[in-house]
Amino acid sequence: MDKLKMHSPDITQQNIDKLLDLFPNCKTEKQGDNGELEVGIDFDLLKQELSKIIIESPRERYQLNWPGKKEALLNANAPIFKTLRPCREGSLEFEATKNLFIEGDNLEALKLLQESYLGKVKLVYLDPPYNNGGDFIYEDKFEAEKNAHEESEGIIDEAGNRLESWAQNVDTGGRFHSKWLSMIFQRLSVTRNLMADDGIIVMSIDENEHVNLRKLLDMVFGSHNFAGEIVWKNSSKNDQKYISVQHEYLVIYVKNKAFEPGNWTEKKGGLEEIYKAFSSFQKEFGSNWEKIHEKALEWYKQFPESNPISASKHYSWMDDRGVYFPDNISGPNAGQYVYDVLHPVTGQVCKMPSSGWRYPKEKIIERIADNRVHFGKDHTTVPNNKTYLHETENQSLTSIRFVDGRAASKRLEGLFGTKVFTNPKDEVLLKELFKSLGVRGEDVVLDLFAGSGTTAHALGLLNEQEGTSCRYILAQWPEDLSVMLPKAKGGAKKVTKNAIDYLTRKSLPLHISEITKERLRLVSNNIGRQVDGGFRVLKIDSSNMNEVHYTPDSVSKGDLFNQVEHIKTDRSGEDLLFQVMLDWGVDLSLPIRSESIESKTVYFVNDDDLIACFDKDIDEPLIKALAAFEPLRVVFRDDGFVSDSVKINAEQIFKQLSPTTDIKAI
Repeated sequence: MDKLKMHSPDITQQNIDKLLDLFPNCKTEKQGDNGELEVGIDFDLLKQELSKIIIESPRERYQLNWPGKKEALLNANAPIFKTLRPCREGSLEFEATKNLFIEGDNLEALKLLQESYLGKVKLVYLDPPYNNGGDFIYEDKFEAEKNAHEESEGIIDEAGNRLESWAQNVDTGGRFHSKWLSMIFQRLSVTRNLMADDGIIVMSIDENEHVNLRKLLDMVFGSHNFAGEIVWKNSSKNDQKYISVQHEYLVIYVKNKAFEPGNWTEKKGGLEEIYKAFSSFQKEFGSNWEKIHEKALEWYKQFPESNPISASKHYSWMDDRGVYFPDNISGPNAGQYVYDVLHPVTGQVCKMPSSGWRYPKEKIIERIADNRVHFGKDHTTVPNNKTYLHETENQSLTSIRFVDGRAASKRLEGLFGTKVFTNPKDEVLLKELFKSLGVRGEDVVLDLFAGSGTTAHALGLLNEQEGTSCRYILAQWPEDLSVMLPKAKGGAKKVTKNAIDYLTRKSLPLHISEITKERLRLVSNNIGRQVDGGFRVLKIDSSNMNEVHYTPDSVSKGDLFNQVEHIKTDRSGEDLLFQVMLDWGVDLSLPIRSESIESKTVYFVNDDDLIACFDKDIDEPLIKALAAFEPLRVVFRDDGFVSDSVKINAEQIFKQLSPTTDIKAI
């Protein structure tokens, strides 16, 4: 009976296998850490295979480089021996929901999700910690030693003496750029694997790392997959010596432009205000369209050019059909359609466009009869088409957004009853962006830096508005707020204290991730019942398997009797089930139920997609009962059978009763 490997995929080995398929002559052998020979790649030969000239020495080339880059890639590809453990008590509607909340390091979360969500994520939204020169939560193991880095950057000499040119402002040196880049690089490298072929990634960033992030995304996704960026003007502060930065960036890439992105459009800004204004004009002037036009022109003057309403100020006319603007009616080719059009009031021939009419005579007569042609006061003015605002509400995505960043903070404060998070992203802005980028149906949205939970809130609003069933996967590190409090300064200290007080009243752990989950609960109360407002909490933990399962050579003879049990004693059957689902690549949001069959606990994932029993003393009656369900997959404990003969017979029973079932053991 085959055994499940019970750890995340070894991406390095997968990459080696792919290269050896292309270049089998680059195959070599090397001695591994355990002294055994392992298959490897002759990189000198590989370089030659990829070059049209003889490679003799490294050459300079255009690329983004920094100390720690190779270590970051190595760390991104290395497997981990961890798992996701279900946490029902922290979840909301655990059984029914398709949303996932992963508590722990987001790089580890990505690695664990590789099999289950490979190529399934439609959109990734990342709002990483901005690089303001301080330390990060994610203290990854690959980081270069400070002195080694500073020596390579010329900050100190070989003897450790600091060079004068760096003495004044060492915290703004390359070490902090390198640290940030390495942290982001490895997460992006693994994230790309989860994205669908038509997948999209959106990253929020400020001016500190904007340039580096663009180069980094070029490297991971290819510069040809850059889709554009949106400048979000979110403040009106005036607190800097040189130029006051009042915006952030939303940088957007696609995984592969060869795949059709769909219709990336957005709704024009200020439509509700415009419709409301014209409704009031009509109440005042009835069908006096000239008066309404004059009133509209005056109304539009109050808005500066930066206001989205000003972009629609040419929609200044109205009739019984709605708000419109007089559009060009001239023909595309000079003299294509030439004929007389009579003015409806004067009865005389109207002035014709210099290039003739856009439509044949029969068509324009039809449009005039349908009141879709705008005439001037008399025949001396060229008529126009009527282009209605309600028929042209959508436009191509624009690169500038004017959204006051304080609005989202106030809404979040109103939700909690106190200010518990600084500078949350705007859920309405994200909701509209997700919609514009084509998130629909049952698409999966991934957010690795969940923070206050804005992505989940935005997706809930989108599902409620559009009637969709999009689902999210969030990851958040459980950062300890009590540790953060002494380090916080200014307004952040008060906000952190508010968050601690709130969680204390709720008897919740003092972690940022608890703030995230609490927002999801509060949002669930405010959206329609038809929307999936629940979430299934999964916590990253060590593997369910004892270390001897992976490294038997590290166990001494005296420890052998203590290592007979290969599964940790504190792990439940549901813990084991989720590790099996990870290993087998099963969607972690599928419905799960348990039944008692032959006095044993049996788990059913999505009915008969996967059946698991981790009890001991499994006998043939139970095996036959499970085979009768004809599941796609079935899994047992390797030591769970009542005897070796029953274990052997298990495969034969399934071959007879359910020959298509894939049977494995842990």
